[in-house]
Amino acid sequence: MTKGILPIKLDNYKPLRELVFESLREAIISGRLRPGERLMEIQLAEELGVSRTPVREAIRKLELEGLVLMIPRKGAYVSRFSMKDIADVFEIRRALEGLAARLAAERCTEEELDNLERILVRSAELAQREKVDETVDLDTQFHEALMKAAHNERLSQLVANLREQIQRFRNSSLRQPGRLHLALEEHRRIVEAIAERDSELAQNRAYEHIENAENSLMEVLSAQEEILGAGEAERPEKIKE
Repeated sequence: MTKGILPIKLDNYKPLRELVFESLREAIISGRLRPGERLMEIQLAEELGVSRTPVREAIRKLELEGLVLMIPRKGAYVSRFSMKDIADVFEIRRALEGLAARLAAERCTEEELDNLERILVRSAELAQREKVDETVDLDTQFHEALMKAAHNERLSQLVANLREQIQRFRNSSLRQPGRLHLALEEHRRIVEAIAERDSELAQNRAYEHIENAENSLMEVLSAQEEILGAGEAERPEKIKE
């Protein structure tokens, strides 16, 4: 059963099918529709207050983005991500965000550079006050601003799609003790290289940042797997009692 799916508001200028797609997409990315959960067209249509047609179209688009898995004769399910899937995403992100940082060093305007620096300042202030949720939001804003500074719309779209696919896992990583402050320092080093117009250095620092983010997330997921494994191991003993 779905949780937190609200009816579509029709006071929006966007087409209905797009509103349905965005609503379901956000629910998957935020984790309100959980990995492995079956997507029932009739139920979703009722909860969203729409017909089945835009829901069906949205599910097909979500499948193309890798967020939904279609299983013949069984239906649509929210995609599960294995450790290998996440490693693959980070491998691509490392290459693309490294390219974005290189291009930003070559192409960004003074206004865009100033925006990156302002985000750094706001992030540091929020992190100092332990405002984790707000700082995590600014982390996303930083990467979006970096993509904009690269002046390559196709690149920006590709990276945004990859980042959103693992958004539910990224938040867990950034909440690890010390990781948020390290990520902010890595952001600062990237911006310094961009300000110096050193494209190679900017690219290398972006590589390092994404690699560190991957390592941090993998540690979190490995720990969670160990906890789950321990829970499964204890279950037979409880049954015997």
